[in-house]
Amino acid sequence: MPGLALPAALGWRPDWPAPPGVHALCTTRAGGVSPPPYDSLNLGLHVGDDGAAVRANRRALQAALPGVRMVFLNQLHGCAVVPLDGHSPDGMPADACVSTTPGVACTILVADCLPVLLSHRLAPVVAAAHAGWRGLAGQGGQGVLESVFGHFCARVQGWLAPPARNEEAIAADTLAWLGPCIGPQAFEVGAPVRAAFCDIDAAARACFTARSQAPGKYLCDLAGLARLRLRALGITRVYGNDGQAPWCTVTNAADFFSHRRDGAALGGSGRFAACIWRC
Repeated sequence: MPGLALPAALGWRPDWPAPPGVHALCTTRAGGVSPPPYDSLNLGLHVGDDGAAVRANRRALQAALPGVRMVFLNQLHGCAVVPLDGHSPDGMPADACVSTTPGVACTILVADCLPVLLSHRLAPVVAAAHAGWRGLAGQGGQGVLESVFGHFCARVQGWLAPPARNEEAIAADTLAWLGPCIGPQAFEVGAPVRAAFCDIDAAARACFTARSQAPGKYLCDLAGLARLRLRALGITRVYGNDGQAPWCTVTNAADFFSHRRDGAALGGSGRFAACIWRC
């Protein structure tokens, strides 16, 4: 896969210039114990899989990351952000998280939605966001990426001296990595989804392709929309998912879970994880 290093145990290490001490991992569906259609490294407890199998999968992943604790959220396709520390419980209702605590992994579960990881070049702050189209669009141009970056900036500011503390300077030193998601040749949406983005930013029109055989339907580039939102925040150091076929969760069934591909056809789909932490 372009932009990813060689596979590590139970996942891939993103290939990006992360600062020293910052680590990230994107799991695949291989290496766990869940039965079909959740085979095999399903990390989602809410998708109908056997709970004991999911907990065994999570323990296996934790064992592969000694000294690191993954914190799993209750994701709601919204814009809420929670801070994480060594006492944070699993299951907090939010779609993004931020941390300055060593060994605490900001963790996002996905199966077509886009995971976004953030780190800062100078301050020991990391964050992760779950960016489906609803959370990405938000309200009035304020979605999950704008929300998590606001929390991210607030923590970075505590580590830096002026003038590096303003949001423009923080954005210039922020790195973003986009994980696998449903690709632009597989994500069909209706006119209301297109309007949620294009009514806010005319540049978003380039991320939608009308389907001549299906009036009112469009193919949507979710990762492209995220890149536009990040650029608007001033974040230009963006790595990972560029919309090419190897990043598509729908078409790469051997590597990734996909709710759109498997939810109806097979009766369910697992979830893989993208996580980021600092030592």
